Amino acid sequence: MTLAPAPTTPASGSGQRRRARLSPAWALVVCLGVMIAAAALSLALGARIVPLDAVWGAFLHPDGSTDQVAVLSRVPTTVTGLLVGGALGMGGALMQGMARNPLADPGLLGVNAGAALFVVLGMSLLGWQAPLAIVWCALAGAAIAVVLGYGAAAASPGGATPVTLALAGAAVTAIAGSVITGILIVDQSTLNSYRFWQLGSLTAASFDTLAQLAGFLAIGAVLAIACSGRLNALALGDDVARGLGVRVGAARVTAVLAVVLLCGTATALAGPIGFVGLAVPHAVRFLVGSDYRWIVPLSAAGGAAFLLVCDVIGRILARPGVLEVGIVTGLVGAPVFIVLLRRRKAIGL
Repeated sequence: MTLAPAPTTPASGSGQRRRARLSPAWALVVCLGVMIAAAALSLALGARIVPLDAVWGAFLHPDGSTDQVAVLSRVPTTVTGLLVGGALGMGGALMQGMARNPLADPGLLGVNAGAALFVVLGMSLLGWQAPLAIVWCALAGAAIAVVLGYGAAAASPGGATPVTLALAGAAVTAIAGSVITGILIVDQSTLNSYRFWQLGSLTAASFDTLAQLAGFLAIGAVLAIACSGRLNALALGDDVARGLGVRVGAARVTAVLAVVLLCGTATALAGPIGFVGLAVPHAVRFLVGSDYRWIVPLSAAGGAAFLLVCDVIGRILARPGVLEVGIVTGLVGAPVFIVLLRRRKAIGL
């Protein structure tokens, strides 16, 4: 696949460049700083609160104390939060840029619905309950749903435009939702198992699972960075992008493939988690303007920080238990998104 050179001029769909409130370098420092702080809080806070110096000591000077055991037990959850949040943030930024839709998120092409459908089919028809089996079901379902949605949009008379992509994704989501409902109505045991997965949680993935799926996330991240510059041209419209030398079809296929790998793997690891892919790119755009060469990578750091903070809030609210992170992202993300919505400059692409 040969990709056209990416234009270097950032642009927006309205034809007006969004003013950055921070330079990209400072925004990168801020996002990375917040992400590191969120990771530290994720290791320190939970049913047992551990001082920060004990957090560092668990890695630098392990002595087997109760505090250090608690810290080490939270490492898989923290790593999962970093990977899933980063993937959803990048995926949301790609979707909004590719579809020129400020309300686009990883579910636009039916990613979540396809993953959920295959999880239900695996549980109901094959009796699969193991986390790793569920992961592969979700990843396969997300990939097939996106292929079907993008294929239907591309086969329409106007091709894969933002409108046809949204309509095809809605159709895939509706069909998958109907099949899921039909299965769950008649299968109580599958309903009980599926209900927990659907809430979204960072605690199910193990290091073995992360190691098996990290490659998909790495490839998706590379593709996302590679096509981020072309999103600036796509934001001007397909005709203008072609005039700038961008191969629109190839750029969209690359972006869709990145979304499948990032969001499909994230959904497979943690279940369908909302608002990360929707709200985080808008917050990053508010800071750095409309240049997708910065929005995409910074959304990864922002998404990771946001998801870990939500997970920590869930642990604090439900101590000594855990309120699932998929619930907390909705409770925290909705008000944040409404605030951004009221500041219209932050919402425009």
